[in-house]
Amino acid sequence: MAENNSILDKLEGLVSRYEEVGTLITDPNVISDQKRYVKLTKEYKDLGDIMKARKEYMDSLQTLQDAKEMLATEDDPEMKEMAREEMAATEKHIPEMEERIKLLLVPADPEDDKNVIMEIRGGTGGDEAALFAGDLFRMYTKYCEMKGWKIAISSFTEGAAGGFKEIIFSVTGEKVYGTLKYESGVHRVQRVPATETQGRVHTSAATVAVLPEAQEFDVEINEGEIKWDTFRSSGAGGQNVNKVESGVRARYLWKNPNTGETEEILIECTETRDQPKNKERALARLRTFIYDKEHQKYIDDIANRRKTMVSTGDRSAKIRTYNYPQSRITDHRIGYNMQNLPSFMDGNIQDCIDQLTVAENAERMKESEL
Repeated sequence: MAENNSILDKLEGLVSRYEEVGTLITDPNVISDQKRYVKLTKEYKDLGDIMKARKEYMDSLQTLQDAKEMLATEDDPEMKEMAREEMAATEKHIPEMEERIKLLLVPADPEDDKNVIMEIRGGTGGDEAALFAGDLFRMYTKYCEMKGWKIAISSFTEGAAGGFKEIIFSVTGEKVYGTLKYESGVHRVQRVPATETQGRVHTSAATVAVLPEAQEFDVEINEGEIKWDTFRSSGAGGQNVNKVESGVRARYLWKNPNTGETEEILIECTETRDQPKNKERALARLRTFIYDKEHQKYIDDIANRRKTMVSTGDRSAKIRTYNYPQSRITDHRIGYNMQNLPSFMDGNIQDCIDQLTVAENAERMKESEL
């Protein structure tokens, strides 16, 4: 009962805030402030989920109370049995709801709802690393198709034997960053390369970076200081791309507010045959790159608090091994193993992501001391 009261007290304190935010998002002054409006609408949605859970929880507590009263006062054996069954089912369901509410009360990662820009780069292993980077891109493409998300390639450099030395692409959809953030890190592959004549297993690696896509109001960029170049793209698109300078390159001098150091950021985009669209998307990537850099301290702080954290921290850390001879995938952060590697490489990675999500949620709940 004390647990029930504690949760209800926490929920009751959010009712007035939910009503307040509901009023604020209809205020013309708030609507005109895009940054504040977006933040408040996100808070309203999150609070709405909590309010829905609150109602379900209170209804269950009332159902339990009614069943107890019926059991104490009812003389009909059938009605008593019905009350016992309802009590048993409700008593089993209430702890599940309490755990769900506790998680809802933990502050969510503000980036989870964002789209992402992903970068896959071949690491150690030469041609084999580039081929593996290509395999990872195919894996993510298949997964995104299953989720109904859209992928758009910004730029790529092919490997000499196929695959990619590097490929950069955006993913748009619902809660993309909250799902794909677990993929940031070093992915290691163990297999016999196609060029290996002795049948020996080689170990290669590719690095994956998942960056939450920044909105215009997330970072300040002086667009007048961006130096733009155009060039002929050799990517997909046929002869038109080769004749027209549709590819764009942005150079921007940025000062890191955390270190005070200045560096030149170079962004290229050959995503479409339309130069203005490529310019727009290059600017979006520039914002995301800067946003990621400026929030690195925040990410590091989270990683330091969550020692087994699965989605932030050092992107150079080895997170997963793909062992082809044994058809096994191992995620080293949580000790996850899967024996059907071909299925995993076909985009069936949801089970691993679900296990990583559970691990992160456990860390978040521990951190909040609920």
